[in-house]
Order: sequence, then structure tokens, then C-alpha cells
Amino acid sequence: MTGTTAVPTTSASRTPGQIWQRTRGVLLAVLVLVVGGVAFAAFQSGGRHGRLDPRSPDPQGSRAVAELLQDHDISVDVATTLAETTAAAGPDTTLMVAGPNVLTAHQQRRLSAATTESGGRTVLVAPGRDSVTRLAPSVRAESSGPVAERSPSCALPAARSAGTADMGGVHYSTDADGATACYPDARHATLLVLPERRTGDTVLLGSPDIFRNDRLDKQGNASLALQLLGSRPHLVWYLPSLDDPSAAEPGSGNPDDSDNEGGGETSFISLIPSGWLWGALQLTVAAALAAVWRARRLGPLVTERLPVAVRASESTEGRARLYRKANARDRAAATLRAATRTRISPLLGVSPRDTESPEILLPAVAARLSIPGGDLGTLLFGPPPADDAALVLLTDQLDALEREVRTS
Repeated sequence: MTGTTAVPTTSASRTPGQIWQRTRGVLLAVLVLVVGGVAFAAFQSGGRHGRLDPRSPDPQGSRAVAELLQDHDISVDVATTLAETTAAAGPDTTLMVAGPNVLTAHQQRRLSAATTESGGRTVLVAPGRDSVTRLAPSVRAESSGPVAERSPSCALPAARSAGTADMGGVHYSTDADGATACYPDARHATLLVLPERRTGDTVLLGSPDIFRNDRLDKQGNASLALQLLGSRPHLVWYLPSLDDPSAAEPGSGNPDDSDNEGGGETSFISLIPSGWLWGALQLTVAAALAAVWRARRLGPLVTERLPVAVRASESTEGRARLYRKANARDRAAATLRAATRTRISPLLGVSPRDTESPEILLPAVAARLSIPGGDLGTLLFGPPPADDAALVLLTDQLDALEREVRTS
């Protein structure tokens, strides 16, 4: 315990090759994430836009229909906030809402109020049940179906002129007088035109496929899209954004707002845009699936031989170094004394449970060796050593005592 020795390298130490094998999976995953992030940033910075964006040349974008409208002297403006959209609404404007389901309930009510008073045309793309309730109260969103080639089966001039088109998605029904239901599927319309409101009207489309770049040249999609969006000289293409300030506006100031009846404070959840909630849910599901996947790889418990066998001397030497580093002479001395008492007790006929009792163990040792009990008490149950030299002396004395007991 007093000497300073170098810590030996045992076979349990990992080699650089073993460390690489254990960490290469994590490093590869980090590398993939970094490369993916850089590629995504480059992709975004290359002027590409999202789905149904009139500026996007991607297959899911709508740049082709926007350029066709401009060729027919229809001005196309993109709006990403509710304030821009409502300010542009008017009798000579068609308002195209590309993502009505992304809007909060408060935003949908404001949009409905603005379009009702505008006198223009409003085109809603695939609004769901909750969105229809606020944006077109007289309409019900029924079940959904696949997008397929469908015939108009209605008297709407735009539909009859376009003929067969790729329609489907959300199905709609209404009891409103004068509504025109086109491209039916299972007795429900996939294109619904509501009666005029102050010289304006509302068009509900169950699917956005006729506006996509990769579908515009199919069937009568181009004709139908141009007629639905080109009925007014001005088109406002509304792409709802999650960072729109109006998404966080509370509706407590409106006594008719059923989401916050009676005024007061709104809940924290109601201030979070629906897109973020869906994103959090998807991340939770992905994390659960990853946990299940990793758990299956562990497999059942099996027994196997250890790769190395650690000698008792190495364990003793390692513990001694820890005691010396912590200056734990009291712990070391207590361990040495307890081990000596345990080994000599069977030779003296003392029960192992009585090794901690000086009244029983010391008389038995004294009778065996004829040594004064006071010296034995100090040796086997005395105070901790004051320094390392005293600890070494105690070790030698305990060894001598044990040898005498064995040979006597």
C-alpha cells in the first residue's frame, strides 16, 4: 500500500479497433444527419417551394397552372398570412385556399367572415370535417375516396366544358338550395359549388390533383383548373403558414367564439398551430417504433464465457490502490482485521457470527496462545492506524497472529 507502481494494462482494456467498432454506428448516424441537414438546406435554398405552391416547378407544385392563368391576363399573388388574404379579398378576386385544414379555428372564422362580405369566389382545397363546419356551415364532409377519372354528371358550365377530370378525395353533401354537385363518387360530390353570396360563390374540391404540375396535362384537369381559378381578373393564392401571427391570436374577445366561451384566458394547447401538434405526434410514434426496434435486437438472456479471468491478486491490488488514493486507512485496517478474525474463528471453535464480539473471540485466542488479552484487543479490534507505516505494521502483526494460531 505504500509503494507506487504503474497500473498494468490487462486484457480488459479496449484497443483502438474495438473502440472504433463500438462507436462507428453512432458516428455513422451523426454523419448521415449532418449530410442530410446540409442537403435539405441546399434543397430549400435552391428556390424550391412546397406542395401546391404556384412558384414551385416540382411535381407536387402548381407553377404550371399559375403561368397559364397569367398567360390569360389573370394576376396571381401569393399570400402567406391571414391579414394579407383578407385585405385582398374583393368582388374581382378569386381566393384560393390551398391548406384550409392548417388554419386554426379562429383563423377559419375570420376567413369565412371576410369571404362572405367580399362578393368574390373562394376555392377551398380538400377541407375536412372541422374546416367545413366553419368555412362552409351548410356543407358536410362525408367519407373519403380515391382520386380517379370521373365524369362531371352536373350542369356546371366549367365542369361540362372540362369533361372527365381527376377527382376524388373528400366527399361533400349539402342541403343548401341551388348548390351544384359535380364529379360524384358513391352518391357524394367531390366538387361542390355553393349558391352565390352577394354575387360571390364558394367552391369545395375534394382533392388538389387538378392543380398539380404532374397532373395538369391529364384528362380535362387544365381546363377545369383554369375555369375555377380564372373567373375573376385577380387570383390570391393563400398558402397558410405556421408562423402566421394570427395563428396565436386568442378568440376571447369574440363572444360568439365557441372555442373560448365566456371570455377569459385561452389554454396553451389552443395557441399551438395544429401542424405542430401533428408533428409532435408523429415524432412520438417514431420514437416508440425505434424503441421497439432496438429492444427486439437485444434478444433473450444467454450465458457465455467471460473473455478474461481476473486473478484475485489483481482485484486485491486494485482495491488497495483505491484505499491509498482516498487515504482510507481506517477502511483498509477494518477489512484486514475482519478477514483475520473470520479465518481464525473456525480454528478456535468460535462461531462465525461471534467474530465481531470481543468478549467471545479474545478469551479464545488468549487461551490458545497465552497472550495478554489487552494486546489482542488492540490488534484485532483497535483504532485505525495513524499513517501508512502503522498500517503495514498492523498487516505484519495480523499475519503473525494467524500463523501462530494455525501452528499452535
